[in-house]
Amino acid sequence: MMKLTPPMGWNSWNTFGEHINEQLIYETADAMVEKGLPQKGYEYLVIDDCWSLKERDGQGRLVADPEKFPHGMKAVADYVHSKGLKFGMYSCAGNLTCAGYPGSFEHEFIDAETFAEWGVDFLKYDYCYHSPIIPGKYLYRRMGLALENCGRDILFSACSWGIDETHEWIKTTGASMWRSTGDIFDTWESIKNLTRQQEKLHPYNGLGCFNDMDMLVVGMYGKGNVGLQGCSDVQYRTHFSIWAFMGSPLMIGCDIRNMSQAALEILGNEEVVRINQDRLCRQPVKLVGTWSGEDLLLYSRQLEDGDIAIGMFNLGEGKAVARLNLDELGLPFSTGRTLDATELWSGEKVEIKNATMIRELEPFGCAMIRAKVVRL
Repeated sequence: MMKLTPPMGWNSWNTFGEHINEQLIYETADAMVEKGLPQKGYEYLVIDDCWSLKERDGQGRLVADPEKFPHGMKAVADYVHSKGLKFGMYSCAGNLTCAGYPGSFEHEFIDAETFAEWGVDFLKYDYCYHSPIIPGKYLYRRMGLALENCGRDILFSACSWGIDETHEWIKTTGASMWRSTGDIFDTWESIKNLTRQQEKLHPYNGLGCFNDMDMLVVGMYGKGNVGLQGCSDVQYRTHFSIWAFMGSPLMIGCDIRNMSQAALEILGNEEVVRINQDRLCRQPVKLVGTWSGEDLLLYSRQLEDGDIAIGMFNLGEGKAVARLNLDELGLPFSTGRTLDATELWSGEKVEIKNATMIRELEPFGCAMIRAKVVRL
């Protein structure tokens, strides 16, 4: 299945890890609907690792753990679908998953058929315990082919962590999204590290095969499976803005049932999501700016209606001043044009004087700007 904009939804791993069960999934589906997340674009509910028994059945099929999922996965999928959501599951290209459950190596077609019978719409496909003598590109092509011949549209989320030069071959596999990094953790250092890894990968992101910077940690506050230190709401807002601007899939990782109002407002900013979901999916351009420094990142993206998105991201712990000459955006004075710009978190108009945009950013803060080209 080819997805034309970055997928959006929720995944169980960041908060719950191995502690997943049928009731949790039902409650999460209910909470997604109650909080209006599908209307914001969040449509996939994805179960990660640790859902199956440790052995396949006599026919070589995966079996849902009857203690965790007593009614089976078809019933879970049916419930998720009844809420207007799409249902996602997890497997791995190795003999074992990362947590030691059966992987899909040499069972690709039977597993794809099983997932189709259960009503699965999304498959996250990990890379633990994979064969050391078979290149990853062949393993992911196998599952991509199996999914495309299983009789159901299943979005293929490839999770090879960017290793083995994933960017060079991933578009040959049928994947709609691909993990470009190792795992995220709920710390500012993790967010900064994943952000810095993206610069060399921007040319490989694009329509139908999106560069996945890993799941969001917005609203975790240090709790859960990858909780660790936690972040402030300012840091979460910048984290979300970077993921949205870069065109990464937006997969919520916090406990939606107990989500804070601040987290809901961050994840639900429709104008920021609109940039992420722009149908042309053009790659971001790193800007030079004036006196930027290594902790101040400036980016632009041309959007489908002639608008320009501008992202200003302060990764440092002190205040920063972003200074941008419009000449970098193709709008020198000689064009007779300037920008009518709005900051999408505050709703404020952005002042532009002498073809220059200047904006002060708080520590760890950001500005997400959408601008129209207008006559001077």
